[in-house]
Amino acid sequence: MTDRLDRAEEELAHLRRTVDDLSEVVARQSRELDVLNRRVLMLMERAAEAEAERTGTIPLPDQKPPHW
Repeated sequence: MTDRLDRAEEELAHLRRTVDDLSEVVARQSRELDVLNRRVLMLMERAAEAEAERTGTIPLPDQKPPHW
């Protein structure tokens, strides 16, 4: 009985460690996604500004490029 309880406690400890590790991964990925989203928005703004300077018109966000 004690051996079974020891194994269960050991497995629980491993599972807790795994959950903690995965939680850290998810938190890190969330921060990375926030940074990447900001960068994409910045690049989209730059591209729109360049397009406006080049053509004199402001491109619409859902407008497909002419080559589509």
